Amino acid sequence: MIPRSTDDIDEPSILHILSPQTFLLATDSSALHLYDTREANFSTFSSTRPSQTHHPHEDYISSLTPLPASESSTSGYSKQWVTTGGTTLSVTDLRRGVLVRSEDQEEILLSSCFVSGLPARKTSSSKGEKLVVGGGDGVLTLWERGVWDDQDERITVDRSAGGGESLDVIRVLPPDVGPGGKVLAVGMGDGKVRFVKLGPNKVISEITHDDVEGVVSLDFDVAGRLITAGGSTIKVWHEMLEEDQHAYVDGDLKREAEDSDAGSDDSDDSDMGSDDSSDEETTRKRRKKRKRSKGKDKSGAKSMGSFKGLD
Repeated sequence: MIPRSTDDIDEPSILHILSPQTFLLATDSSALHLYDTREANFSTFSSTRPSQTHHPHEDYISSLTPLPASESSTSGYSKQWVTTGGTTLSVTDLRRGVLVRSEDQEEILLSSCFVSGLPARKTSSSKGEKLVVGGGDGVLTLWERGVWDDQDERITVDRSAGGGESLDVIRVLPPDVGPGGKVLAVGMGDGKVRFVKLGPNKVISEITHDDVEGVVSLDFDVAGRLITAGGSTIKVWHEMLEEDQHAYVDGDLKREAEDSDAGSDDSDDSDMGSDDSSDEETTRKRRKKRKRSKGKDKSGAKSMGSFKGLD
């Protein structure tokens, strides 16, 4: 049961599984609870209390990102977690509590992800590790690990009039997907996913999940396919391959040409044998084309499902 100090229900905002026995639960009241199922009495689970509770923010927790475990760790589980809430960023050690809270950024912080393997700065103690945070105004901020008082760099992802779109979710592309280097997939409030390359710090591409609903979640499966969710729709995207560039347009043009040829043959009584052959060939090619493009749409999404309750 989620503890509460008033009669109001403290709604959960984020759930993260730590191990088969433990999980983290963040709430709208800014609480970060650690639960251990080994301490739970499942016959009266409603009375189960968290093992630990921390309050890293004064506003609801909008994102939760683990810092990689140290080399000396024996469990392999992250002990330190970065959270965003309201206009601040915090680092919480599950054993010692809240370690640090950033200055007020004067902008809403909504999403975050950890990126390693970046070029280290020679003039600092940088190890090439940064936290990337998405804001409510279309800007990504980069934070050097260990320097949590203020942001280090800014990348403008959206310049919409009246303020940029919210950057609601961020993930790093797998190493074998995309153009190489460190690239982020950023899900936005207007339904687009933009790809941002770190280093040049610029948007290099975009896709559209939905024209109305925002992207509330995205991730990559074991095959490197991008999965996006928002509204009542989930889409699965595959990386554009060279043969995909001609899988639809050229096929449609070829089919139209074949239909035109078949119509011309139908009006010629002297070529009935050729007519039958042409019709058979057209049918075969149509069947082949349908099989080739099955499950794909012209936006590049490999398949799509519709569900309720994804808002």
